[in-house]
Amino acid sequence: MCNVCGCGEGAAPVPGEEEARGAGDREPDGPDYGASPARAHAPGMDPARMVRIERDVLAANDRHAAANRSRLEEQGVLALNLVSGPGAGKTTLLARTVADLAGRLDVAVVGGDQQTDNDAERVRAAGARALQVNTGKGCHLDAHMVEHALVSLAPAEHGLVFIENVGNLVCPAAFDLGEEAKVVILSVTEGEDKPAKYPDMFHGADLLVLNKVDLLPHLDFDVARCLDHARRVNPDLEVVQLSATTGAGLEDWHAWLAARRARLLDRLGAAPPEPAAGD
Repeated sequence: MCNVCGCGEGAAPVPGEEEARGAGDREPDGPDYGASPARAHAPGMDPARMVRIERDVLAANDRHAAANRSRLEEQGVLALNLVSGPGAGKTTLLARTVADLAGRLDVAVVGGDQQTDNDAERVRAAGARALQVNTGKGCHLDAHMVEHALVSLAPAEHGLVFIENVGNLVCPAAFDLGEEAKVVILSVTEGEDKPAKYPDMFHGADLLVLNKVDLLPHLDFDVARCLDHARRVNPDLEVVQLSATTGAGLEDWHAWLAARRARLLDRLGAAPPEPAAGD
């Protein structure tokens, strides 16, 4: 449990979590704090009390998330929650995407980090409106933070909102922000067993973006094993493999964005605006 915000790993057990362990993976040698009722540990706090706190925190968050979702759907705005560990390439992919969509679609970005507005500056330089949210000691964005950001950004009708969450594969998994879909970004410079180690995040995601594939010739990273881990946790998980730096595979990413946006507008009975000249 996070000692700042009360979030934690107390979600219901993830289907397939046990099966996600590879044949050679071992149980922890030491205490398994995830086996407690709260699936977490805080010194001096009873696990049952931790569960009650978490439920209260998440219930309040869910009310704000519902308000965000309603606001976004009324405007036909596709909102995506981008999550990853630190250094997976979220901002690089975001800046590249913003530049590619310039003049074709209104894009607004909510960026979350503990400090600095470095990422927001990169996104603005690429051509999108961006608002940086500094969480201080907080380890994730919550729906109330995003609610305030959406008011400030005022996304355009039928536009696109990217929410770049704090780099963390644990706490953001528990917090609905009102997004249409969650996109988890994993780079090939990380361990191929990340989906098995952090199943809540991958179980809750709609798309896995496997980034930095241009580095595969220089790494000992088994793509097939990584995707096997991911699909054991989430059999419905879609996958795109790309390099945000070289541009390899970006056409698949853009196709996924277009399809997800079309699905949302079709569900809402909304017609997208005519594309800009030259599209």
